[in-house]
Amino acid sequence: QLNDTHPSIAVAELMRLLIDDKHLDWDQAWDITCRSLAYTNHTLLPEALEKWGLQLFGSLLPRHLELIYEINRRFLQVVRLKHPGNEALLRKVSIIDEEGSKAVRMANLATVAAHHVNGVAALHSTLVRTKLFPEFAALWPEKFTNVTNGVTPRRWVALSNPHLRELLRESIGEGWVNDLDQLRQLERFQDDGGFLERWEQTKLASKRHLAQYIHRQSGLLVDPASLFDVQVKRIHEYKRQHLNALQVIAHYLRIKNGHAHGMAPRTVIFGGKAAPGYYMAKLIIRFINGIAETVNADPDMDGRLRVVFLPDYNVKLGERVYPASDLSEQISTAGLEASGTGNMKFAMNGALTIGTLDGANVEIREQVGAENFFLFGKTEAEIANLHTEGYRPWELIAGLPELADVLKLVEQGHFSNGDGDLFRPLLQNLTGRDPFFVLADFADYLRVQDVVSRAWSDRQSWNRMSLLNTARTGFFSSDRSIREYAQRIWKAEPFPVAITCNLDS
Repeated sequence: QLNDTHPSIAVAELMRLLIDDKHLDWDQAWDITCRSLAYTNHTLLPEALEKWGLQLFGSLLPRHLELIYEINRRFLQVVRLKHPGNEALLRKVSIIDEEGSKAVRMANLATVAAHHVNGVAALHSTLVRTKLFPEFAALWPEKFTNVTNGVTPRRWVALSNPHLRELLRESIGEGWVNDLDQLRQLERFQDDGGFLERWEQTKLASKRHLAQYIHRQSGLLVDPASLFDVQVKRIHEYKRQHLNALQVIAHYLRIKNGHAHGMAPRTVIFGGKAAPGYYMAKLIIRFINGIAETVNADPDMDGRLRVVFLPDYNVKLGERVYPASDLSEQISTAGLEASGTGNMKFAMNGALTIGTLDGANVEIREQVGAENFFLFGKTEAEIANLHTEGYRPWELIAGLPELADVLKLVEQGHFSNGDGDLFRPLLQNLTGRDPFFVLADFADYLRVQDVVSRAWSDRQSWNRMSLLNTARTGFFSSDRSIREYAQRIWKAEPFPVAITCNLDS
């Protein structure tokens, strides 16, 4: 299984082994290669659709490049026979990019060789077929399929959330650990006030543990009874941590100006890492920390707003975070998140999602019910229309005074110790091109955050929504995902395996 383009050199390597070492003829080797490899695309972003320069490729792997040239020659001949005279199509699907600095298109190589190509969420797989590889999908429609991601409930609930695990054991037994659909049995408790109170207490216990961890690591005291509003994931502009940061500033200003009536007390938690050379992502991290420094030092925010950035975020820390979260921030620009798995871990642990119609959010909303999901933002089609019509973010600011006030405060250096230049590149990015439509979604995001605050104030209703999120996440088990890979792609039947362990040996 070729996961993204990183391992797609395996196509040429397997051909080399079969032809050079095993002395098979081309047709035999190609048949084995195509039946051996499938390709999973995990992102639509160009940065992950690798292109390797011919000069570098040829100097390091001359035989592999020779084989790729031959694969491409034979493939393009097939395309010519199907579409005679269509030179534009040939240039588009060619494994070799002949324009500019010539390169091997590793995604095209994987797609040509693989017996199946899949995305990792329903919307993502549709975009893979219609936007990323439409020419290949037209050539081989039978190759393209979807397998929505999943996460293991053994780690992300049974291990990481012992309080919830115990409540589940008492109420529905232990069968859910290997058959996550059994969580549906929780639905019978959705109107049981006593059970919902116990549900809230299990969440509160996990929040206390995270609050203690935050205090040990940073010295900051956070209130476990506040709404834990959490965004933990890789730092990237399309994931829009800066949109979340802007709404934190908006709420900060509302409190300062006495306009925060009805706003739920919040602890806004961020975590994640940026790629080493990704300047804007690193600036976003500094931006979040600048906001945290200002907010947490302001006595007006006591009991009302806290901001935390968790350093060195990793899987082990995730095991603390997911069980303790009330609100899951899944706010990527619609059409850019392939799937996400954090969104599943949050929902499985009873967090409610505020999110766009992107990646697996679409399926989470379908499974848990639209009434148990806080939807905001433009759709993928609306984003595409903005692209086509011409997006002018600076025009939005004049019509949104709250946004203008937020940006002005940043510009004045309020969150950078008076240094108005520190976040200037971020502001210029947002007010100039705004490539990920942060300002386009700001007003709707803020509106739905107000809906979240109102929902939080009704504890019985919130706990019911939380319970139903957990109860309806059976679809997102990795067991189901692996089963679909076996059935749709690998054509492999389940095989019982007995694991024995002799402790005396």
